[in-house]
Amino acid sequence: MPPSLSVVIPCYRSRATLPELHARLIAALEPLGGPLEIVLVEDCGGDDTWEVIQDLARRDPQVRGIKLARNYGQHNALLCGIRAARHEVIVTIDDDLQNPPEEIPKLLARLAEGHDVVYGSPAKETHGFFRDMASRVTKLALQGAMGVESASKVSAFRAFRARLREAFADYRSPSVNLDVLLTWGSTRFASVAVRQDDRTVGDSGYTLRKLINHAINMMTGFSVLPLQIASVLGITFGVFGLLILAYVLVRYLISGSAVPGFTFLASIITIFSGVQLFALGVFGEYLARMHFRSMERPPYTTQHDTRLPREGDIHA
Repeated sequence: MPPSLSVVIPCYRSRATLPELHARLIAALEPLGGPLEIVLVEDCGGDDTWEVIQDLARRDPQVRGIKLARNYGQHNALLCGIRAARHEVIVTIDDDLQNPPEEIPKLLARLAEGHDVVYGSPAKETHGFFRDMASRVTKLALQGAMGVESASKVSAFRAFRARLREAFADYRSPSVNLDVLLTWGSTRFASVAVRQDDRTVGDSGYTLRKLINHAINMMTGFSVLPLQIASVLGITFGVFGLLILAYVLVRYLISGSAVPGFTFLASIITIFSGVQLFALGVFGEYLARMHFRSMERPPYTTQHDTRLPREGDIHA
């Protein structure tokens, strides 16, 4: 029996691509024969995307639209859609048509081999330089939780079993990274090579500022790597300071004079002050995350829903 399938799509200024994406999803997945739903989560992009979603939901009962109260970000929108999904397998896919819906059966076939999470990994990235750099930083932080091989294959095109939601059912932090949350429920990750098309409509919703914020959130919200770097730098420069002290003492004992020069002293003070400020900045980021967590800010709130959950639905 084919698995029941929920396709979750975070939508941001995607009114031009959603009709084609919907048509291609139906054409690719209905022949599989299993129950299907398409969950479209509108992340308040400020255009007519919600009107397009409502129209699709009226014409197709398999479509469910959810509008967030404000712009929360891609992973927060994904978390909302995943918690609303009703079926046993969840597929996440972007709204820009770069991930071909026709490749979803490849992910499902790999999932059927006994894995819990399968990523559709493109053979060649088609994003810009800054997007690729942010992706590399994210994957570097993921390596500790997923392993080097699995983290290198992470993408927004993924299929996983809905039961993994139980591992993060009570998660309420405003900083969300779905790939880390999935590691809380399983270690059985796999990937499959898929085609990635070029973007033909619109621009990416990821600005340079958003990419930097996402990388920082990833590094400080789900990893202790920055703290470890700060510790290593502290130890390294502590040893460096002891070596300088030894040099000054030896020179004084041998020649009877101190090390001359204001430049030398100013350079040493600048180096150590920079390291201290860096470490304080890292600690401040972690304290800020603890502060926001203590405020119990939700990862998202919804404003509209085209269809309320029905009796017998599967909930996280």
